Amino acid sequence: MAEEKTELSYEQARDELTEVVRKLEAGGLTLEESLTLWERGEKLAALCEEWLEGARARLTAAMNAETAGPDDASGPAAPF
Repeated sequence: MAEEKTELSYEQARDELTEVVRKLEAGGLTLEESLTLWERGEKLAALCEEWLEGARARLTAAMNAETAGPDDASGPAAPF
């Protein structure tokens, strides 16, 4: 999955996932086509979740650095 993350941005994965869902909802596909799209959708959803988890971790780290007190071993937060 890490390989794919470098190939697709969050926005690209989200947009492709939206298209996969649209195709599945439209119907008219063979069982094999539907299964292939479903599997692709699962991978894209996991990739999006991975991106979001990374963003959450970065936000948490930034917020913790900003609110760190002078007794914090990490030192003062860098000004922006």
